[in-house]
Amino acid sequence: MEFAVVDIETTGSTPQSAGITEIAIVIHNGVEVTGKYVTLINPRHKIPPFIVNMTGISDEMVAAAPLFEDVAPQIYNLLNGRVFVAHNVSFDYSFVHYLLGRSGFQWSAPKLCTIKLSRRVFPGLVKYGLGSLTRDLGIKIEGRHRAWGDAAATAQVLTMAIEKEGMQPIHNLLAKKEPRKKVVPRTEMPNDRSDAED
Repeated sequence: MEFAVVDIETTGSTPQSAGITEIAIVIHNGVEVTGKYVTLINPRHKIPPFIVNMTGISDEMVAAAPLFEDVAPQIYNLLNGRVFVAHNVSFDYSFVHYLLGRSGFQWSAPKLCTIKLSRRVFPGLVKYGLGSLTRDLGIKIEGRHRAWGDAAATAQVLTMAIEKEGMQPIHNLLAKKEPRKKVVPRTEMPNDRSDAED
């Protein structure tokens, strides 16, 4: 089983009305990181000031960056056939799924949320947002609220979870997720992964 650990930065909370400003993908083979990809993206939207303050990504930085459709083939190839992993996975997945579809790629993938995984493997922590979790696990984030820093940290969380409990918690979460999605479709999407207790 291979994993694509993903983090995105965006201009807002929903893919229909916002865009991605940065995406990072870390390829993980279940033991270690085997590849990585990161790029700024021109979102075709103004970046709100509070997001500029949080991420440091400005309109000037993305002005000459590729559009999502320009990098969609590469993103599709990195994600296809792999488990999609993210911290608060529904947020990242919704943007990537929507934008790949708009770029002509019919793609879906099993989703693994590292918040849910961490609650099972590292029980008893006060919070499971990425900042709090990485502090408790002793993981240093190089560039918090930037796609590469957060994706690399999430990949370390995945590695530590597998080292501690093996693959069984992941298999359990993946087996549980798909039927639930069909029975109870998601009607809301969190604003960003900071809503997930960080």
